[in-house]
Amino acid sequence: MSRYTSATDSDRARMLEAIGAASIDELFEQIPEELRLGRDLELPAGLSETEAFDHLSALAARNADADSELCFLGAGMYDHYSPAIVDAITQRSEFLTPYTPYQPEVSQGGLQAMFEFQTAISELTGLPVSNASLYEGPSSVASAAYLAIGATKGRKKLVVSRGVHPHARETLRAYAEGFCAEVVEVGLVDGITDSDELEAAVDEKTAAVFVQSPNFLGAIEDLEALAAPAKEHGALAVASVDPIPLSVLRPPGELGYDIALGEGQPLGGRLDFGGPSFGFFAAAEAHLRRMPGRIAGETRDVDGRRGFVLALQTREQHIRREKATHNICTAQALNALGGIVYLSWLGKRGFVELGELLVRRTAYARERLAAIDGVELLHEAPVVREFALRVDARIADVLDRLADQGIAAGYPLGREYPEHEDGLLVAITERRSRADIDRLADALESAMETVQRAGELQGASR
Repeated sequence: MSRYTSATDSDRARMLEAIGAASIDELFEQIPEELRLGRDLELPAGLSETEAFDHLSALAARNADADSELCFLGAGMYDHYSPAIVDAITQRSEFLTPYTPYQPEVSQGGLQAMFEFQTAISELTGLPVSNASLYEGPSSVASAAYLAIGATKGRKKLVVSRGVHPHARETLRAYAEGFCAEVVEVGLVDGITDSDELEAAVDEKTAAVFVQSPNFLGAIEDLEALAAPAKEHGALAVASVDPIPLSVLRPPGELGYDIALGEGQPLGGRLDFGGPSFGFFAAAEAHLRRMPGRIAGETRDVDGRRGFVLALQTREQHIRREKATHNICTAQALNALGGIVYLSWLGKRGFVELGELLVRRTAYARERLAAIDGVELLHEAPVVREFALRVDARIADVLDRLADQGIAAGYPLGREYPEHEDGLLVAITERRSRADIDRLADALESAMETVQRAGELQGASR
């Protein structure tokens, strides 16, 4: 937490004396007179602390947030409960304010946190090596593409399912221009990746195949089957995964995937303006030296005591630039620390219980909402905590009416999938009770009737 301490007149006088200046104006003598403003800034009068607090509170109250609304938004960022211990640990000065943790002189505490995080990600994904985090989920996908191009000796074709998060696909396309690589998108059928189209798209020029499960529509993909074309043609299989459903789903490492990555926000992160966020990245051991980011290792010192080191750094500052695989240099490790604190707080059993709770509650919500007249499932594929609906009314009008009742009902799929202009993506977390789901269902049914009636009246008036 940053602190501000103002300088007194005495402080300023002492500083000027120390540097040999008579006044502050003397410090600006090098600036020509004609370039100076020559008058005071046109600023309103200052506010007292209480006045400033009240003004900022009023501005903040104009924003909707997950605590003031009933939030069913998802699409990559989720309103999970963030336990108090996450802030209690991450806001300690040892973690919050140290120098950027990519330096070799990083503290043992910081290195251990990275090591424990890597261990947890390896256990979740079923892959032997993990890095100490990346910026966020979408750029992790692009990093996997760079790794794959190098690992396959310069192949430049990247095959990606349209079930992968739209932001990740957009980032992949942006990076691919720099790689001079081709991105081929594979469509969806009944909510899941078209396996025939995927198989036809993969060939001897393919560096990697990217799929996501659960995919952006919430559907669980047959990851094992989708990895087969990549294996057949010597390409890397890359799975983008949500860490929470991994509590009840088989990890990608057991299903033939070379790389597993994803967005870490669900692990203890709040919905603060779309974050905070971090990316995770795990891979088969053969790709260890091409992995982006940094890797902390465990060792023993000369006295036999357990210790931690930065075992691998692939940033351009540390190795020859042409061999660098990333430029991660911010304290993204702080958000990853929150992730490992969250997982430790849950524990193995608690993590599984959370996943099981989401499966049950999502099944209830899916059945309850699909029973509304004019609402149907967009697909029948199994889901864990997010599902897609088709709504027989103008989505924007329905969402506006629900927002008036303090309900953020979901994400309109038409923004990213024109073929699903009537689609609505609804996410469930442990913060949404059965009573909350019933409230959404009743409000949605009422909103549907109102919007449909308004449409009929408008049509009749024409």
